Amino acid sequence: MDSSVQQYVNKKPCRPTLQVMVGHVAVGGGLENTLAAPVVVQSMTNTDTADAQATIQQVYALWQAGSEVVRITVNSPEAAAQVGNIRRGLDALGCNVPLVGDFHYNGHKLLAQYPDCAESLAKYRINPGNVGKGSKRDEQFAAMIETAVQYKKAVRIGVNWGSLDQAKMAQMMDDNAKLAAPLSADALMREALIQSALESAAQAVELGLSPNQIIISCKVSDVQDLVSVYSELANRCEYPLHLGLTEAGMGSKGIVASTAALAILLQQGVGNTIRVSLTPEPNESRTKEVVVAQEILQTMGIRSFTPLVTACPGCGRTTSTYFQELAMQIQSYLRNQMPAWRNQYAGVENMSVAVMGCVVNGPGESKLANIGISLPGTGEVPVAPVFVDGEKTVTLKGDSIAQEFQAIIEAYVQKNYAEGGKLHVRPLQKTIPIQSVS
Repeated sequence: MDSSVQQYVNKKPCRPTLQVMVGHVAVGGGLENTLAAPVVVQSMTNTDTADAQATIQQVYALWQAGSEVVRITVNSPEAAAQVGNIRRGLDALGCNVPLVGDFHYNGHKLLAQYPDCAESLAKYRINPGNVGKGSKRDEQFAAMIETAVQYKKAVRIGVNWGSLDQAKMAQMMDDNAKLAAPLSADALMREALIQSALESAAQAVELGLSPNQIIISCKVSDVQDLVSVYSELANRCEYPLHLGLTEAGMGSKGIVASTAALAILLQQGVGNTIRVSLTPEPNESRTKEVVVAQEILQTMGIRSFTPLVTACPGCGRTTSTYFQELAMQIQSYLRNQMPAWRNQYAGVENMSVAVMGCVVNGPGESKLANIGISLPGTGEVPVAPVFVDGEKTVTLKGDSIAQEFQAIIEAYVQKNYAEGGKLHVRPLQKTIPIQSVS
């Protein structure tokens, strides 16, 4: 790699952890002579897993959007029977995304009765609160862990406050009441989540699972509680952590809540894999949660996934909606191209594009991007200068501005990122160099 090139992978330092392989995807690292892997984006299907074709189609769409791990529900014999077919169907499409089985209540039975399912999954998600009750809990948990050991699979110990082990919670409440300075109800619940996860992980290790096969999550639906739980959890273990605000909600509420919670933790270096648990709006693509997760990481400067468009919000100088329409068109074009570009043009995800609406900030922002266009505002001369790597190259006008600007972008990508490409960075941009990774 050219020593002058900046490397854009986990530019912000991550908390060192053990490293877990989920199929071919590394999660965590920094301990035991491992390099910290990039923060992994994952998602989950909402199809009936028993409908293999529908599930294959959605997993493929999530993978195309950039999900690096996909979780599927395995809740019935019918679903478990189809997991192997789903894996083979994806492989036939050239989709090697690791599949995670989401198990609750009956996972011990399904993994035992459907070995093809156990073999085809890359990771098992186990919720300690939903494994079983009383004496059966340990037995059923042990059965799932023993299957993971047998097939050499990773396990996520995934605790949720909506399904916390009630027996454990009751015991902790009794013990807490006897303290001279008892914890508040919220603090006690957070501690119960952490203890449940860590005790289950310790039990899994005792049963023969390697610590390098364990990922932990403690999901809640309140932003401040999530930050508190994960900050404390990070101080008490070396396992990789999966971040996600559970039941985040739909639309802007779900996006804002997830971003607020995850950004605080990621800024602290906490979190090795993330999911944005958005409630889809009617007829909305499931892939939106992948896009939001990627944009959280990219806008924070942690990873790059696709060229993003800088665009002004508009004001009284920009009464026309043309620049808004062009910005949307170009952003959609860039994202739609990425499944193909990702394999053809190394580093293209770092490219920056600006679509600006008037002369106030238009030329300046356009010069700072790899490619930028400054559209005319209200009352300005109806021409649009285009800047490439800081230099004005052409002035567009007329009805074909959008098509011509898109053609300029295509030409730039082919020129700068073809034949193995390079991680192209504008000289005028502020960059954070980190150690090169070959």
